[in-house]
Formats: sequence, structure tokens, C-alpha cells
Amino acid sequence: MDFARVELSPEDRAFRDELRNFLAEIVTDDVLRRDRETGENFDEAVHLALGAAGYLAADYRPADDGGFTALRRRIWELEIGRARTPWFHWGTTTMVARSVEAFGAPELVDRILPGVLSGEIRLCLGYTEPDGGSDVATCKTRAVPDPGGSAWIINGSKMFTSNAHNAQYVFLITNTDPAAPKHQSLTMFLVPTDAPGVDIQPIRTVDGDRTNITFYSDVRIGDEYRVGPVNGGWAVLREALNAEHGTFERDAGGLQKIATMTEHILLTAEAVDAVAGVTAPDQRLGRSVARLEAAMSAPDMFGRVAIAATMREIAPDLMDLLGPAGALPGTAAGSPEYIFRLAGPTGIYGGTLEVFRNMIAQHALGLPRPAYAAPRGR
Repeated sequence: MDFARVELSPEDRAFRDELRNFLAEIVTDDVLRRDRETGENFDEAVHLALGAAGYLAADYRPADDGGFTALRRRIWELEIGRARTPWFHWGTTTMVARSVEAFGAPELVDRILPGVLSGEIRLCLGYTEPDGGSDVATCKTRAVPDPGGSAWIINGSKMFTSNAHNAQYVFLITNTDPAAPKHQSLTMFLVPTDAPGVDIQPIRTVDGDRTNITFYSDVRIGDEYRVGPVNGGWAVLREALNAEHGTFERDAGGLQKIATMTEHILLTAEAVDAVAGVTAPDQRLGRSVARLEAAMSAPDMFGRVAIAATMREIAPDLMDLLGPAGALPGTAAGSPEYIFRLAGPTGIYGGTLEVFRNMIAQHALGLPRPAYAAPRGR
């Protein structure tokens, strides 16, 4: 990989400046304050403005279909992050939309894709269940065909359905054959969140973010909302999980994000800089910087683990270096106190650190699956 600095053409510099100015206009101090107070990680006015300006469509589409070039996509990602745009749920929407394009009926694609690109339709994930842990294949939410065969009736619940209250559809894993092996019993649906029987209740996480628990009580939807074959949902889900885990295949140009969750480690870097500016030199600060640099350089699943682990390890030191002031809630997202609270959920999103360490051991290092023995009796 070539680590040389990329020289921007006059056209690309103009694109960067135009985007930077546009974000400065729409991501106002009021937007940032409201986002920190609500923990929504979403602002509808900002989202719609980006859609109306064509940025969402350009980010979604490949370059040969009018989308960003690899260089402009990287500029886009960096500027979105620098502006602290309430943004995390766009990645979820694009992930689901691509699955619908690949596996959904053409009528369903035509129904949702224009709204996705305009910003008017957002999509969320209905994976984890209250008793399911990190194994989404142990799904108990049931989808049963009605006697006429043209519709499905869904009953169950999902945890951590983030952004469901701002989304028009939830990408829902259901069990359609309880007698089958767990990876052969799943069917995916795109369920309208305003369908009768869908109930969305808020949950506040330790870092102040809002997520949701969603309930599905005799929710009746047509078969046109099914995404992929009946009992073939694992193949539909697998590509979306790869994107969420950060294990997708990367191009050779070196311009893609090196790992998922890089936005979180950049906020941590801001906190380190803030502490370094007001404290005396300290061994713990030097160690924090070294760990931070290593985490920011780790790719793929390795980076996912390194980012969350580093945030958990250095946030207490940063707070301690500040003394009593370190425990006070900061006004900026990059404050040490906020990073301390954010570190916990970062190690859970999309799977716990233990799950990712097992994935690295098996898929990257070629080690055997762990043998989980039953607890010994006394």
C-alpha cells in the first residue's frame, strides 16, 4: 500500500470546499447540542438536506453509476466526521438497502430506493432479541403464513433496534421453521414501522445514546415485504453482517476506512489532545497516545477490537489526569467523560469483543472453534 500523501486536483479541492461549507451551514451548534442532549445520532433536517443536495445518492451509488469516486468518497467520509454530523444510521440504511436491492422483489426496491436516496426513508436493523445474545441465528420471533398464503403474521420482540423511531422500515430476522436447524429456519422481512402491532419503546444506554426495544404483536404484512427466499434468510443476512462487522473485501487503492468504528477512535483522539493541552507531561498520557496510534492503524476486525479495547483502557487514565474535573460531563463529544461512557457500548455494537476475538482466532489465525465445557459441579 502506498502511504504517500494524495494530491487533490483543483476539481477535488473545489468539491471538498463546497462540501465543507455545506456542512458548516447545516450542522449548526444547535444541531450538535440537540444531538448530545437526545443521543439520537440522527437529525432529520440534516439528513434531508444531504439527500436534496444529492450527496446521499452519490455516496450510495458506485462511481460508474454517478456516485463518488474513491477519492471523493474518502473526502466525504472525512468531512462528515470532522463536522461531527449526526450520521451513524446512514450506514445502517445503506446496508439494508443493498440487501433489498440484491434479494428483494423489484416492486419493493422501487418502493424504497428513491426515498432512501432522497433521505425520506430510513431503515433500521431488527436482529438481536432480549434473550438471544450475540448469536442472531437463535431467533424466536416467528413469522407464520396466513391461511391465504399471501401474507405473514409476525410475533416477537427485538432489542437494540437503534433509530427505529426515525425509520420507516425495520430489516427483521424471523423464524419461519422452528423444527429446522437454526441457520435454515430464518426469513428476512422489511417491516413498515407504522404497521399495526409494531410498538417502539426507548432505551437509554450508559453513554447517553437512545436505542429501542421493539415489539411485534400479530403484525400482518404482505409477502411482497419478504427479502429473499423462505428459510433462506441466512444468505441474505450474511452480507449485511459482513458489512457491519467490517469484514467486507477492500479495494487496493487504500482510500477506504481502515476499520469500522473509526469515528469513535477519532473522538477519543480529540479527548487525548484536549487532556494533553491542559496537563503536565505524564507517562500515562504517552502510553495513551501510543495505544491510540496503534488502534487507529489496525484494519478490519483487528481494528474493531483494538478501537473498543483502547477506548476502554485509556479513558480512565484521561479522566484521572484531569482530576475531579475529568468526571464532569463535557460539552464536546470528544470529552474524556463522554469517551469513558461511549467505550462500553462500542465494545458491544455488532457483537461483543469476545465474539470478534473468536472470529479473529478462527478466520484469521486458523485456530479451532473454542470448546465451551459445562461448568463443573462442586
